[in-house]
Amino acid sequence: MASAAKPVLKWAGGKGRLLPELLTRLPHDFQAYHEPFIGGGALFFALAEAGRVGQAHLSDANQSLIDVYLALRDSVDEVIVALHGHVYEREHYYRVRALRPAELSLPERAARVIYLNKTCYNGLYRENRRGEFNVPFGRYKNPTICDEPNLRAAARVLRGVDVAQRHFSTVLDYARPGDFVYFDPPYHPLSPTANFTAYDRAGFGSDDQRQLRDVFAALGERGVRAMLSNSDTPFVRELYDGFRIEQVWVARAVNSRAGGRGKVAEVLVRND
Repeated sequence: MASAAKPVLKWAGGKGRLLPELLTRLPHDFQAYHEPFIGGGALFFALAEAGRVGQAHLSDANQSLIDVYLALRDSVDEVIVALHGHVYEREHYYRVRALRPAELSLPERAARVIYLNKTCYNGLYRENRRGEFNVPFGRYKNPTICDEPNLRAAARVLRGVDVAQRHFSTVLDYARPGDFVYFDPPYHPLSPTANFTAYDRAGFGSDDQRQLRDVFAALGERGVRAMLSNSDTPFVRELYDGFRIEQVWVARAVNSRAGGRGKVAEVLVRND
């Protein structure tokens, strides 16, 4: 029996723990599924395994992330072969981290991202202003670098899916009435010092959040249902005033200090 597809990457803000809350708030039926901030893809994989996704459009601004999904969809065997060439060893980690993605094939680029994700500190994806992955080596007992059954399961559900590097606003170009869009953007910081949005070099600031709100509103005006996750802050609540906002609590573990981990309040916003 084939394995059920699960997220291939550990992604800051991943929605694995929030899935029950998300699934209870989805439309009962929809046409195409759109996810413009794909990240780890927890909701997409859950819906695909439940047979609820026909046509799907997955995108993100981060090209390295998109390369993983493209390579799994089109060249999973080559990705697996490349992953088997990696080992959990400090010197090897830094050699791989220093590689220039542009000089690698697509499967090699994908394997590099997966390997770094499985062996870096805290499973954190972060880029500097030059677009270079800069997370240090992590300490694990025996990390699984190549989860072949899950890689093949992910490839299976990605078959025929539109995957591309795109800005989130382009969803307005191809979402149609009856479709469903799920937005999981980099969250608005809970405090001035909690400002990690460096999934890629561009970051994601307040102006980006405002543009996203405008896209969210425009979808509703066109008859496209949408749901959005974000942090529960006065800024976010003011942005989405007039939409349906619900508070949910979720455990978050991506924090450098164990004392800073625990349940935090987030919001789910819907335009229906």
